Amino acid sequence: MSTLQNGNLSVMPLQEFVLEGFEGVPQTQALLFTLFLALYMVAVLGNLTMIMVITLDTRLHSPMYFFLKNLSFVDLFYSSVITPKALVNFLSSSKVITFGGCAIQLFFSLLATTEAFLLAVMAYDRFMAICSPLLYPITMRPSVCACLVLGFYCGGCLNSILQASFTFSLPFCSSNHIDHFFCDVPPLLKLACADTTINELVMFGLCGFFIVGTTLVVLISYGYITVTILRMRSGGGRHKLFSTCGSHMTAVSLFYGTVFVMYAQPGAVASMEQGKVVSVFYTLVIPMLNPLIYSLRNKDVQEALWRLGQRHTAT
Repeated sequence: MSTLQNGNLSVMPLQEFVLEGFEGVPQTQALLFTLFLALYMVAVLGNLTMIMVITLDTRLHSPMYFFLKNLSFVDLFYSSVITPKALVNFLSSSKVITFGGCAIQLFFSLLATTEAFLLAVMAYDRFMAICSPLLYPITMRPSVCACLVLGFYCGGCLNSILQASFTFSLPFCSSNHIDHFFCDVPPLLKLACADTTINELVMFGLCGFFIVGTTLVVLISYGYITVTILRMRSGGGRHKLFSTCGSHMTAVSLFYGTVFVMYAQPGAVASMEQGKVVSVFYTLVIPMLNPLIYSLRNKDVQEALWRLGQRHTAT
């Protein structure tokens, strides 16, 4: 908000924002509420199930499943930061979020960066397991895996701190209506009454660095994996490995594709309508699909689910 004093623009600090979300009549809002709720419930159920199964089944206490459990936690966490407020807004005439609430939501939603790191280290884990099996127990020992995951969470926090600090250091005076269903960097930059070039460069640079860096790890790892698999004489072994790696590549393609469209290309701030649709994918659809991708195409997880079911039935 702004006022004119002595011919100069004076910026008044905002106390709250309004999340405009998706336009439409009440019937459309109700339909979107139902869709979001269904996606969120499947995402919560699927990720909680993955976390529980991997924790309880000792046969899944390996580096790959340790990273997968953390991936499920990250998916569950940042979808839960965003979706409940969006669900309330679909059925409410007041779509207000406080300034502090918006800052908190932005900070925690940006922790999705951790998922990029996890997907990259999962690719490296498969590379070591397939291409250097003798070195694998040493390279991916539990202490190393724990340090890697801790580092990824710290990297995600650093990204959140930098982008949130740069964003909320701007003066907001044109409007307090955010053209999105949650507080995100691009729609907030559109509300600023100052030059946002540096902010856009920071967003583009950070996301570009994370995406390019982790993508290179994924591509190089799977390049070596593909060559190793093709050299195998056993057709059954090739099929099993391609099936396992195919699950990971599907998850990687979905995540990196949507994040690149949203953040890591010039002009991303200008296309808000496209941004809303893309955001639904990485806040709801991907967290919902990841457990399905890794469980439906993973024999070890399927067997662990069956054993857990048998144990529950027996008790």
